[in-house]
Amino acid sequence: MTMVKVNDIDLYFERKGEGEQLLFISGSGADLRNKPNQFDAPIGGNFDLICYDQRGLGQSETPTHDYTMAEYADDAAGLLDYLQIDQIAVMGVSFGGMVAQEFALRHPRKVKHMVLACTSSGGVGNPSYPLHELELLEESARAKKHLQISDNRRDDAWIVQNPDRWEQLMGLTRSARAAQRNPVGALKQLEARKGHDTFSRLPELKMPILLVGGRYDEIAPVVNMRALDAQLANSELRFFDGGHLFLVQDKKAYPQIINWLRQQGLKHS
Repeated sequence: MTMVKVNDIDLYFERKGEGEQLLFISGSGADLRNKPNQFDAPIGGNFDLICYDQRGLGQSETPTHDYTMAEYADDAAGLLDYLQIDQIAVMGVSFGGMVAQEFALRHPRKVKHMVLACTSSGGVGNPSYPLHELELLEESARAKKHLQISDNRRDDAWIVQNPDRWEQLMGLTRSARAAQRNPVGALKQLEARKGHDTFSRLPELKMPILLVGGRYDEIAPVVNMRALDAQLANSELRFFDGGHLFLVQDKKAYPQIINWLRQQGLKHS
């Protein structure tokens, strides 16, 4: 558990485990103080896992200026430079997948192979869901909308048929919202997300890339994942039974990801 100076800000990271080195880039609002996190997921027990709080979140510093996707990408590169790691496998989830795309484009020699989960390229044709617009909604309306775009099976008819489960989900969403310890940094992250656009540059990426998504995800919908796949030179696309949280909804997801990463690691050994 270490705080380091990266790109003139204090960046907090943790590193645990054994095996191939894997840089994990988390999604919106992620904070390593919140448990369980990626170290508790199946991937945590299979790799030398490096995770960090992105700028404005967790125990990392919150610069006062507006953030750019390039800055998020360069933060990851700076952390690897500090760790004296020249090249590494990368997994980016949701917003972390957007950062991972920008990171790979700006620093392609640092990426051996990459997993992009439930994410988007942005751009006019495949825009990222405007999560910043949810911040304008009243709290209950915001929570409902977020739950429904996270998994499109939760339509109004499903809510009527599953009232107890819906109340449980609403409670969990409110608790997660209340646990956000740095709303200023979280909002800056959402604002930076609006400018994400890698679509036209994606053909530059030549490393092996596994794309994984949920069939019922409306934040990173199937069409956006297919657009990523069509633009990439060396990609494989797999869908799982779930929404934006398919990694915990479908027990087949992590084993397949782990196996793919191991296979790619063997090719590099």
